[in-house]
Amino acid sequence: MKEESKVKEKTFESNLKDLEDLVKELESGNVPLEDAIIKYTEAMELAKDCSEKLNNATAKVNKILASDGELKDFEVSEN
Repeated sequence: MKEESKVKEKTFESNLKDLEDLVKELESGNVPLEDAIIKYTEAMELAKDCSEKLNNATAKVNKILASDGELKDFEVSEN
């Protein structure tokens, strides 16, 4: 559980870089099986955290400040 909290403390960009590094290591084929399982698990945790952060950012971007000062979902009218 401590590892998961470390993942959440890092920025999206930092997690993405770590994920890319892990993928490169695993793709090299030079990682012993036991280490590969650990690295794969860590990569999946990083991918999940990146996905959550990206979804949260998308939700924030899709809100606009209405004239009454309230945040509302952004909708495009196709008129």
